Amino acid sequence: MRTITLPEIGTFEAWRDEARAGLGAGIPPEELLWHRGAGEADLFAQDAPTPTGSAVSVPKGFVDLARLVVCHRDPERFARAYAVLWALRSDKRLLEDRADPRIDRLNRMAKEVSRDRHKMTAFVRFREIGAPDAPRRRFAAWFEPTHYICELTAPFFVKRFGDMDWSIFTPDLTAHFEAGKLRFSEGQPRPDLPEDAAEDLWRTYFRNIFNPARLKVDAMQSEMPRKYWHNLPEASLIPEMIATAQARAEEMALSAPTLAPARAGKITERLASDRATPPPVGDRAELLAGLNACRRCPLWENATQPVPGEGPLDAPLMIVGEQPGDFEDLEGRPFVGPAGQLFDEVAARAGLCRDRAFITNAVKHFKFTPRGKRRIHQSPDRQEIHHCRWWLDRERALVKPKAILAMGATALESLTGDRRGLLKRRGTVEVLDDGTPMLITMHPSYLLRLPDMEKPAMLRAFEADLVRAVQMVA
Repeated sequence: MRTITLPEIGTFEAWRDEARAGLGAGIPPEELLWHRGAGEADLFAQDAPTPTGSAVSVPKGFVDLARLVVCHRDPERFARAYAVLWALRSDKRLLEDRADPRIDRLNRMAKEVSRDRHKMTAFVRFREIGAPDAPRRRFAAWFEPTHYICELTAPFFVKRFGDMDWSIFTPDLTAHFEAGKLRFSEGQPRPDLPEDAAEDLWRTYFRNIFNPARLKVDAMQSEMPRKYWHNLPEASLIPEMIATAQARAEEMALSAPTLAPARAGKITERLASDRATPPPVGDRAELLAGLNACRRCPLWENATQPVPGEGPLDAPLMIVGEQPGDFEDLEGRPFVGPAGQLFDEVAARAGLCRDRAFITNAVKHFKFTPRGKRRIHQSPDRQEIHHCRWWLDRERALVKPKAILAMGATALESLTGDRRGLLKRRGTVEVLDDGTPMLITMHPSYLLRLPDMEKPAMLRAFEADLVRAVQMVA
């Protein structure tokens, strides 16, 4: 058994060099014992392999994944990362297999470290400790991370606070930024930091961004865990703000404007004119007129307009998404926002011509929650999907497609009544009640939300699904 002791500063770089040396020496994972810092002596330990510096070819995403994993507090993190690196020698596509327990574990560890880094960037509170007449102001902060993230996260603060000197103390490591240079030293107990007048600014800021109408205590504690509260000056306001939230929300509701946004005025006038004018003869015209007057569920009340499907009525392929987004609601056309742009990009590579498909959504009105001047997308519920299925069935009867491409869980529920297991069913073909074959895939908006390390593999899978959809109607 060979023992490798990694330094507390520069841990990832040291692990990378030792892992490269281990691969070069052909040492399997079970023969290496890893430590961070001074580990206990092992009477039977052998010397670690000497780094050779030889190049090791690994998939592009592995280095970024390993950089996060080695910051995790799991004592087996170095061994787990090396075991995957060892396996990648013979299986270059292993990282794409999210069902592999080794890859799943590393991805979950990386996600936990990324979340901890986000907490550090959000909850570090500096206090001024320098002399008033010093050429550069000096600050200090105390933070208690869950994982070993100080070294990895310190560059964020260098970019954000490069015009001052500062120190961030943690139990594991301390980051110092002085005269434009970053260095690290050992961790230490919490220092006695002085009070700072800037803490009143934090309290004022927190009071003004707190929205009592959207208060969810469990969700708030998930984003701002109690373990950080004793270091946050604004946390002292939380009990009082929770206690008065209902009264403040009622006051906000009474003073809220009731007029529609100005941008919707012309669209509303056009829709009113359309409803007053008898529709021309024709099934599609009747469908559009009926959709404009639809009151089957409450979604019409806040949406600007319904968004019908578009495309040739003899299209061999029907593509069904979830619901209109903000862009679609304003333009009255499906898939014109960011998700639609991604779809068009991938469809072009897959040979799927949008002009030869009928593109629509399972739900025809935009469901959202207002947040300031923005409208935040909300997923339609089961009842809304059920009510709007009537319109989707009308479109199916009108187009009579040879095949349907269902994108996302809402489309799947509308067409089959069951949204469960979307990713397991992805890439498969199911036959609907009327005999129409339906290919299942992800919604482009899901791909937009994926972490960078997961996105390439899922984009390739999505493109493969679009290629198959083209083949189904060829």
